[in-house]
Amino acid sequence: MNKKKIFNDPVYGFVTVPTELLFDLIEHPYFQRLRRIQQLGLTGFVYPGALHTRFHHALGAMHLMTLALRTLKDKGVKISAREGEAALMAILLHDIGHGPLSHALEHAIFHEVPHEQLSLFLMQKLNKEHDGALDLAIRIFQGTYERPFFHQLVSSQLDMDRLDYLNRDSFYTGVQEGRPGADRLIKMLTVVDEKLVLEEKAVYSIENFLVSRRLMYWQVYLHKTVTSAEQMIIRIIQRARDLVRSGHEVPASPDLHYFLAKPVSILNFSQDESILQRFVQLDDTDVWSAVKMWAQHPDKVLSYMSRSMLDRKLFKIILQSEPFDDDLGLGVIELIAEKFDLSPQDASQLMLAGRISNNAYDAAGKDTIDVLTKSGRVVNVAEASDLPNIRALGQRVEKHYICYPKEIAH
Repeated sequence: MNKKKIFNDPVYGFVTVPTELLFDLIEHPYFQRLRRIQQLGLTGFVYPGALHTRFHHALGAMHLMTLALRTLKDKGVKISAREGEAALMAILLHDIGHGPLSHALEHAIFHEVPHEQLSLFLMQKLNKEHDGALDLAIRIFQGTYERPFFHQLVSSQLDMDRLDYLNRDSFYTGVQEGRPGADRLIKMLTVVDEKLVLEEKAVYSIENFLVSRRLMYWQVYLHKTVTSAEQMIIRIIQRARDLVRSGHEVPASPDLHYFLAKPVSILNFSQDESILQRFVQLDDTDVWSAVKMWAQHPDKVLSYMSRSMLDRKLFKIILQSEPFDDDLGLGVIELIAEKFDLSPQDASQLMLAGRISNNAYDAAGKDTIDVLTKSGRVVNVAEASDLPNIRALGQRVEKHYICYPKEIAH
């Protein structure tokens, strides 16, 4: 069978799968599941075009990795065929442990189970199936390989993952200002002492990348309506979970029901293999079909929120830079209890409060974006740049929010 396949990608044109093993990984059910998980979760409620999947994104990130490795080789960096393939596997599989609806389930069902850890478990299972062929890919993914620049290409403040999702998400949302200029950044990559750096002339491109990242966060990922929708779906799943765990009948697919019924930690995943097998059966369809059933549920809170979600009757959201005072929250709960004839405890379930934050660049972090100056020094881009912008982009901006049903706002 010919496994040198070509995908036609709307963002980059033709994307080649360079080796048979990579093709076999793409064909695997674990990876095919990503076709059924949208990359941007509920962002389609605001940007109707944002319907692309994690499958698209993983292939795109692999394509950018191919370009990056070619650039580095052209500049004399020694990269063996084995290392190149391992780097492509690591980026291809970096999101394989993602649950449905973006990050919503990570917070609603599991107890501190980061998707990176699940990606690692799944990579280890694939490694067994392929007789250790992913050993090096796993070391690159974990950052334990002695040539750190490979890990930086997979996971850092300027990696192929970020470059693809900014490119792809700006394309599918239509937010043109979010394009990060990936081509030029990749052309400027080089390696010094086995660490990834960019040539000094890339400084303005790096600034453009950071600006587009900040813009995409506020305009797309943390858009206030998207935040409202995401918090609603998290609360719906938490409500279903609490009902199941207190003995109520709540219909759901067998695998979703399993996770609603019992708390699962990362330790459980590593001790009981069947849990991981259940997890890889989950995708966005499980959640949406459950929400459709829950819209008829006798529990008022669950049915109201589920119906609101299906009809896109999203909660009103107010954002401000200071925390909201407690009296406001209590007042909102009182109004909800009165309007919907609920106990104060149930009414509090229909008020969602929290905070969102974003900093485009962590200049003080351990994993900075470094620039090779013309004199041969390697410096943090925040120092290399005469632009005050990059320092400003390192400031964390925090906003507090409160969401509640629009019916009480009148």
